[in-house]
Amino acid sequence: MKPHISAATEVPTVLTNQQLVSEFEQGRAPGEFHHAGHVRVAFSYVMQFPFLEAVEKFSAALKRFALSKGKPNLYHETITWAYLLLIHERIARAGSAQTWEEFAAGNPDLLVWKGGLLATLYRQETLDSDLARQIFVLPDQGR
Repeated sequence: MKPHISAATEVPTVLTNQQLVSEFEQGRAPGEFHHAGHVRVAFSYVMQFPFLEAVEKFSAALKRFALSKGKPNLYHETITWAYLLLIHERIARAGSAQTWEEFAAGNPDLLVWKGGLLATLYRQETLDSDLARQIFVLPDQGR
């Protein structure tokens, strides 16, 4: 979920999860689509679909989106899947349905990119590796 891609066609920021997924499936993303925007869209997929289906659909849509912006090499499987797993776990721990606003307020650590949560889970050289870009690599910080 790392790439910064400015969307030519921006999506209004107030959308339901279903609407946001639909817009993203059509290649449109909210705002400038920085890290927090990626997390917002990933949250919508996790709320909309069973988890494994959310992973499959979001990953495929994110690859298509990057490709449509001429930046196919920006997709990073480990980062994408790690955030999907973290979002899924945080939703489950909350124990009740949440809006995006509630989720974001309760999980500000997931919205930080540089020096954020993944830095505590992964060595930088792992995240920089071709292997981590291509497949999900388990956290290795402290190994």
